[in-house]
Amino acid sequence: MENLKEIKPIADFNWDEFEKGEVACSASRQEQEAAYDGTLNNVKDQEIVIGTVTKIGKREVLVNIGFKSEGAINSAEFRYNPDLQVGDKVEVFIESQEDKKGQLVLSHRQARVARSWDRINEALEKDEVVRGYVKCRTKGGMIVDIFGIEAFLPGSQIDVRPIRDYDAYVDKTMEFKIVKINQDFKNVVVSHKILIEAELEAQKAEIISKLEKGQVLEGVVKNITSYGAFIDLGGIDGLVHITDLSWGRVSHPSEVVSLDQKLNVVILEFDEAKKRIALGIKQLQPHPWDSLDANLKVGDKIKGKVVVLADYGAFIEVAPGVEGLVHISEMSWTQHVRSAQELLKVGDEVEAVILSLDREERKMSLGLKQLKEDPWENIDKRFPIGSRHTAKVRNFTNFGVFVEIEEGIDGLVHISDLSWTKKIKHPNEFTEVGAPLEIVVLEIDKENRRLSLGHKQLEENPWNAFEADYRVGTIHEGTIREFVEKGAVISLPEGIEAFATPKHLVKADGTQAVKGETLPFKVIEFNKDSRRIIVSHSRTFEDEAKAEARASERAERAERQARHQDASAAVAATNAATEKATLGDLDALAALKEKLS
Repeated sequence: MENLKEIKPIADFNWDEFEKGEVACSASRQEQEAAYDGTLNNVKDQEIVIGTVTKIGKREVLVNIGFKSEGAINSAEFRYNPDLQVGDKVEVFIESQEDKKGQLVLSHRQARVARSWDRINEALEKDEVVRGYVKCRTKGGMIVDIFGIEAFLPGSQIDVRPIRDYDAYVDKTMEFKIVKINQDFKNVVVSHKILIEAELEAQKAEIISKLEKGQVLEGVVKNITSYGAFIDLGGIDGLVHITDLSWGRVSHPSEVVSLDQKLNVVILEFDEAKKRIALGIKQLQPHPWDSLDANLKVGDKIKGKVVVLADYGAFIEVAPGVEGLVHISEMSWTQHVRSAQELLKVGDEVEAVILSLDREERKMSLGLKQLKEDPWENIDKRFPIGSRHTAKVRNFTNFGVFVEIEEGIDGLVHISDLSWTKKIKHPNEFTEVGAPLEIVVLEIDKENRRLSLGHKQLEENPWNAFEADYRVGTIHEGTIREFVEKGAVISLPEGIEAFATPKHLVKADGTQAVKGETLPFKVIEFNKDSRRIIVSHSRTFEDEAKAEARASERAERAERQARHQDASAAVAATNAATEKATLGDLDALAALKEKLS
């Protein structure tokens, strides 16, 4: 024991009296106590001293600091050091030299804390490796005891590998490096990963220097993501992209590999500078196209499973890793398929016909509709031109009505072929979806699978008769049905419609005609080819007034002409009389001249 003085036995000590309980000694009790006290260390409360571990129990650890009694410390304060042994020197903090029971009260934790900040700052400054005890889990990481201070170990700094079981690290003593200290808030952040990375860097450099493209290595699945699997190659990681896991379709890498699985991989590419390695698994297996049945040919039927759906078609896996595309145009003879999802779903087992097969390019196109007879093949026999049928209105467009004359066989009735007489702006004015419609086949286009149909052709063209009835100048009673952009639509007898511009809708009193008003109208234009009639109400009274004005003008003109003729006759008579008088005067003058001679 340190600092102990040499003690000599008392020469005249009576051991018989001592055994009887009577101590007879030449030295006084005070002298004996003084001699005993002289053998003890001089310690003070709130002081840190070095002690020696004398006993390690489940609950307590006894430490001798050279005092008259040993101090007991809770075993929990030494959990950070599982290697503690009897005889080890430890720092202790003297809380009290004597408690109520007369025992020495010590604390190892407080001794560590008192000096911990200096040690932690020194470890950060010198980049030292320190040992710590993982106490428990916390949000985002672990709590670690470093020199008696609780430090934070982020989950990302535990290991280079993703941690799946944090509890496995609790109650473990590990090595760390201090990476950050907040002096104001007394926060410490440590890392264990940084120690591993330093070791791995040297290993990575050595491994990469030996890598070669095409080399096959054994690895362990370290992590699985949605885009691939990371493989531990013994100190360096490589990625097997999802497309390099299998020749077949893979929705998620977990369908092919599992965590901690050992497997062989081939090096596809590697970047020594960036330490990136691309690996492959499927490349270790022969391509499925190479083992495809050599007897398969165009026209053969083949079975498969739907693996991918797209708007333009469906991919059918006919063998593991061998797929063919069924385009939407090859799915049905009759249905208008807008997307493959309308007919198929992933996982469906289907039979198809091989339409094209390119083994070199590893491409195959398939068809579903080829399993059935093409209904358009004999369409002209079943629905000849001129034949009449009852169809079902399927949908409208601005230019006509699509009708179904049998399941999957559609045709178009153009808006101009709905009625001979009505001006139809939109087909919904004439019929409705789901309603039956009588039609006649006008034209068949087998190549483009189109039928041109008509409805008005079920009746004779009434415009041949209208040509005589509605000739220009005839007057008919009509009703203003509606006003449009440039005038009004007039309903005439026999269901025929005509058009009148605003200036031809002015009435005799100067007012404008209104919707629903029935008036006489005069035909001012008739065109049978374009089925157009232009009428005017104003002309019915304007032309009559003009005719009366012209008749009055003719009468006045005739009267003026008669008066002019009478005047001309009077002048002629006067002139004749004057002429006679003049000739008489000449005869008299001649006679007088003779007399004078």
